[in-house]
Amino acid sequence: MTDRIPVRRALLSVSDKAGIVDFARFLAGQGAEILSTGGTAAAIRAAGIPVKDVSDHTGFPEILDGRVKTLVPQVHGGLLGRRDLPEHLAQMERHAIAPIDLVAVNLYPFEATVAQGAGFDDCIENIDIGGPAMIRSAAKNHASVVVVTEPAQLAEVRAELEAGGTTAATRRRFAQAAYARTAAYDAAISAWFAGQAGEAFPQRLVAAGLLRQPLRYGENPHQGAAFYVDGTNRPGLATATQLQGKELSYNNLNDTDAAFECVAEFDRPAIVIVKHANPCGVAEADDLAAAWDLALRCDAVSAFGGIVAANRPLDAAAAERIAAIFTEVVVAPDADAGARAVFARKKNLRLLLTGALPDPAAPGLLLKSVAGGFLAQTRDAGRVAEAALRVVTQRAPAPAELADMLFAFRVCKHVKSNAIVYAKGLATVGIGAGQMNRVESSRIAAWKAEAAAKAAGLPESLAKGSVVASDAFFPFADGLEAAAAAGVTAVIQPGGSIRDAEVIAAADRAGLAMVFTGMRHFRH
Repeated sequence: MTDRIPVRRALLSVSDKAGIVDFARFLAGQGAEILSTGGTAAAIRAAGIPVKDVSDHTGFPEILDGRVKTLVPQVHGGLLGRRDLPEHLAQMERHAIAPIDLVAVNLYPFEATVAQGAGFDDCIENIDIGGPAMIRSAAKNHASVVVVTEPAQLAEVRAELEAGGTTAATRRRFAQAAYARTAAYDAAISAWFAGQAGEAFPQRLVAAGLLRQPLRYGENPHQGAAFYVDGTNRPGLATATQLQGKELSYNNLNDTDAAFECVAEFDRPAIVIVKHANPCGVAEADDLAAAWDLALRCDAVSAFGGIVAANRPLDAAAAERIAAIFTEVVVAPDADAGARAVFARKKNLRLLLTGALPDPAAPGLLLKSVAGGFLAQTRDAGRVAEAALRVVTQRAPAPAELADMLFAFRVCKHVKSNAIVYAKGLATVGIGAGQMNRVESSRIAAWKAEAAAKAAGLPESLAKGSVVASDAFFPFADGLEAAAAAGVTAVIQPGGSIRDAEVIAAADRAGLAMVFTGMRHFRH
């Protein structure tokens, strides 16, 4: 007794024709009848392989510009008829419906059409109807039919047929993959329609992902994990090529994403060093090597074993500096031959090249799971322009202070709340992250600036003469006073507290310049 089922008749209709001609040649060699449509049939026929047009098999022509060609009983009856029920077999014989044992279908390239910026009508015509219907029919009747939805599955089916037929386990597994594919396809179409209607949060939100790689474990060894891509191809992890190094972990990927999203905020050559999803050093400079030196100075202790992101192609000079300390991952749009040679000496270092930078202003949704569901929010695409700042103190910031304030506020957007960032010369000099109150974040950032100065052999804290950015308003004057005590000269914050007047008065007493942005950047 065996559960293997041979293929006597197959229907092949694919938009991605990778491997399909060789597979058809194999099926023909096994004596199977091959049915096909359109371009697939033409490719098979051009290779000298016998193939029968579906319209000839069904006796019904393609109509409505090809919108209807397989939506007929001769196809779906051949897929859905149960071979173990005599009444089904009798009905199939009565209506001249021949069983179909294998369907290989991949769908019209709707997602790719949308990604290319096609117009509304083109997108509509790339919504496949017959393909998903055949896939779902074959998957439902997987007891007798094997459904192939990806070119990579062809080799496995061929191997099983060479052994006598497809197995029940494979047919069931491919059925699951088939329903996942049609679900993801429908999710993409639904999301596109929602976007056309300007609905950020439709009544029913469907998320789909394609497994990129299983991971050894999650945040901790007792947790499972995997990396899925959503098809949007936002530059970053989903587009990256790993040139070298060990397998990436869940924490590596999470931290690398945080670093790369942060470094994309800056227009000049910039370096971001991240540890546990928080920036511990950020700098802009004339070149990446100089930016690295400034970023590392902020917190060289935390940088050890961290993630490094660059917003320019890496060169040998920057690579030499980065490689001088233990680094888990380096991510950049590209790297020249000199940089690649430098990193090649560090066999365990992972080098990721993404090809481009993400657009910080691009729309998108962020999802976070909670008990019984998930939270959805639009991406924090906010960026404060100089013209939007409101000076609220007696003293206005000087041009150099203003440049540092805007820089620090961009960094704040990527630091866990409560976030305080000290910056000077377009480089962070102290970062306080993730504290339960803002005054503690101010004090931690000041302590880090003092520790960095000692490590560099400097006579006074790096916070002296710096500016400070806060991701949300100061609820009391104490947070600002802690920053003033550290030596800052200017403050940038959203404003909006019921005690704004007290905070402004404290800034004036200390001789500080302060501006309100009107925008906060909580990051939980």
